[in-house]
Amino acid sequence: MATAASEDIDILEKAKKSLPADYIPKDDEPYMNKRQQNYFRMLLLEWKKSIHTAANVTLQSLQDGPIREPDLNDRASSETDWGIELRTRDRQRKLVSKIDSALRRIDADEYGYCEATGDPIGLKRLIARPVATMTVEAQEAHERREKISRDD
Repeated sequence: MATAASEDIDILEKAKKSLPADYIPKDDEPYMNKRQQNYFRMLLLEWKKSIHTAANVTLQSLQDGPIREPDLNDRASSETDWGIELRTRDRQRKLVSKIDSALRRIDADEYGYCEATGDPIGLKRLIARPVATMTVEAQEAHERREKISRDD
């Protein structure tokens, strides 16, 4: 079974492949122009659709019946696998709310700008992580502050 993070990346890559190949945002055009905003809107919507499809597959599998492994070790292994699968779906449910938030930021013309500094996040980061809300530097500073407050 794939890790949750790698499954999220796989789903994002599928969403990217389903977009029309005629346009990819470039650094030599005005940042967050309408064309770039539409690209990211389509990417986010495809990503959300892919997550919902994966969740429906999981739900269908759960509805197909309980685990009926005769061997206790096999049953425990199957239950562990299901636990991991359900945690993955829960992570993806939270990701859907981040996608919805990103879509609202696009509608408000705030998408692509750091919520901490107001600086452009950058196309490469947004293509890699379309729900990013901070620049790499601001995110690292945030994580350092978070770690320090946890250690206290």
